[in-house]
Amino acid sequence: MKYLTLAAGLCLATALPATAQQAQCGGNWSAFIQGVADEAVAQGRDPAAVRAFVSGLSQDQKVLAADRRQGVFQLDFTSFARRLISAQRLQKGQQMARKWASTFDRVQSQYGVPPGVLLAFWAFETDYGSFQGDFNTANALATLAHDCRRPELFRPQLLAAIQLSEMGDFDPRRTTGAWAGEIGMVQMLPRDIIENGVDGDGDGHVRLKTSAPDALMSGGKMLQHLGWRAGEPWLQEVQVPARMDWSKAGLDTQLRPADWAAMGVQPRSGQWQADLPASLILPQGHKGPAFIAYPNFNVYFEWNQSFTYVLTAAYFATRLSGAPVFDPGNPDPGLSGEQMKQLQRKLAARGHDVGAIDGILGAGTRAAVRAEQARLGLPVDAWPTRALLNRL
Repeated sequence: MKYLTLAAGLCLATALPATAQQAQCGGNWSAFIQGVADEAVAQGRDPAAVRAFVSGLSQDQKVLAADRRQGVFQLDFTSFARRLISAQRLQKGQQMARKWASTFDRVQSQYGVPPGVLLAFWAFETDYGSFQGDFNTANALATLAHDCRRPELFRPQLLAAIQLSEMGDFDPRRTTGAWAGEIGMVQMLPRDIIENGVDGDGDGHVRLKTSAPDALMSGGKMLQHLGWRAGEPWLQEVQVPARMDWSKAGLDTQLRPADWAAMGVQPRSGQWQADLPASLILPQGHKGPAFIAYPNFNVYFEWNQSFTYVLTAAYFATRLSGAPVFDPGNPDPGLSGEQMKQLQRKLAARGHDVGAIDGILGAGTRAAVRAEQARLGLPVDAWPTRALLNRL
């Protein structure tokens, strides 16, 4: 699996309220397609272009299967990072940085996004463009818009694809990409292409599948649109003391570097990168790797909502920018997927909102773990262990 976006958080607005879109999901396929066509025409699309787009749409069961298969996100940070980051991928990133240096300079000048940040996304999403997904994009978006899990996300993207098609930049029969509808080298959804697409090579079109300048400039503009702040860092590895108030860790707490230093937190190499409010991240508890996350780190969650993916992408961006390999520490062993589900059920039974019982250590599960660690007198570091499972 070379692209790992969840297609979550990228839709900044919707054409209809979520309740109205929910009512239009599921049911008869033909009626659903007709409803989409009617809405597209109501938005100002050419009726003939709309008919041409929707006439060949079909459901793709492989898309639904992929949507429900997210086992890779059950891995802990160290395992996930080692799976995605290889010497070959790092070396290729350095080669691509040199090859497209002028484009990266333009991206940084215009949008404030450093090369390493875009290189990391480019690497993880499509292996620098070598595998961009082979799902028919129009069918994927239609399938997910019809499915009642997240129509509020995918129906607007399907309508945006119709608009792109009318503009001549999308072929509903031939355009392919990821299972969740993302297109091109850095995997952008249709609406994001309309809002942030950039003709980086000056040919009059935005072609994210075949033009690296188009893809990189568009990705940079989108990150700026999502809130990236020029000239500021995003992630820095740190060392933590043997003892401190671990409840301060997590994205909910932001302190200045001087405050972290007063508690014994220090950069693993070099100096503090900025005097900005920052959070201490302990992805595998207080005995594992440790990072300081600056405000730009939060922009990653607008690209993807998986904490493990976000941290790995942000860390790889620092590696591509010259940072050393992180220290994995000696964390307590984590839980298996089934053990995590067991923990989530126990937490839910105690009244915690952990979301889906999916074996993934998401934000809801982390918050519940912290609450129970505090109640039981354990280090409040949000890292679920067998000891916590047994105590519950």
